[in-house]
Amino acid sequence: MSEQHTYRVIVRGTWDGLTDEARARLLAEAADHGLTSMRFTEDGTLSYEPSPLKHFSMRYVVVSDAADGEEMAGAIAEDRAETALRGLGHGFGELRSTVTDLDTMKVNRKSAARSSRR
Repeated sequence: MSEQHTYRVIVRGTWDGLTDEARARLLAEAADHGLTSMRFTEDGTLSYEPSPLKHFSMRYVVVSDAADGEEMAGAIAEDRAETALRGLGHGFGELRSTVTDLDTMKVNRKSAARSSRR
């Protein structure tokens, strides 16, 4: 069995070709998709600013084979985003992603002794 890694992926895009109905729905639901809604989940969370209604981001947790690397995790998240956005009837342009491998991420922790000297 291959080693699994957990990735946090931010998929970014631009709204494109929104219908009047989709635009109205996004504006009406904007309060539910602001800064406080930003969470990394398997199903993804959508966030955007209503003014101007131009860019959006979606945050995903992707668990996949470490051998497939960050590129595959980004592709999986982008596929999930496309599926979700199409399901909602929202038009969008090209997607791009930023991937962080949580299993290889270096965490700098301050020791208690160093912190107390400040």
